[in-house]
Amino acid sequence: MSTYVLVHGGNMSTDTWNKLSGRDDYPSGDFLGGRIWDCIIPNIEVHEHRVFAPTLKEEHSSTLTEHINQIYTLIEENNLDNVILVGHSYGGMIITGVASKIPEKIQHLAYVDAALPDPGQSLFDIITSGGRDPLSFVGLEPAAPYVEKIHFEAENIKTLPKTYILCTESEFSSVTSVAREKIAAGGKWHYIELPTSHVPMASMPERFTELLLEIGEK
Repeated sequence: MSTYVLVHGGNMSTDTWNKLSGRDDYPSGDFLGGRIWDCIIPNIEVHEHRVFAPTLKEEHSSTLTEHINQIYTLIEENNLDNVILVGHSYGGMIITGVASKIPEKIQHLAYVDAALPDPGQSLFDIITSGGRDPLSFVGLEPAAPYVEKIHFEAENIKTLPKTYILCTESEFSSVTSVAREKIAAGGKWHYIELPTSHVPMASMPERFTELLLEIGEK
């Protein structure tokens, strides 16, 4: 049995989810938080794995450090070990910070179309390095979590097994192209491409779940 901790990115609106998924799964005007994972959690739990999918603290009144500490505290308070830490989008910043704090508790890091930071980078820095203005993305604001620079010990996570799942039809290719370049430079990586939008948990839930389960078997 593995333990999955699923970390969402920016608090996606139901309107954005419905647009990217091509379905009307949720009523307009709400936000999903940790519910972004709802459609795949049962398919993981049926294999007798534990799954945690918390909703991050409100992004306009929190910081990146607070989000990292929220996931760190969840792992510590539940005495979790051999954690498969999955981060979607901005969640890549969070799982990087968490894994650096407690690498001995992490079995695998999985980045899902996610930011892959170096020490001293913010999410906005990564987007800019990919040649895009962060504010050119609809709904992306300079909230504190996105402009705060992450500080972590890269050596702490260097040897951890890692998977990067790149979504080839994602509108965040400026972010993921930077990640792909970093992966190509070396490290303990497994790299996968999915022909889907930024939310594979909505558009390809079966295949996406299979990939997460395969990670648990490594």
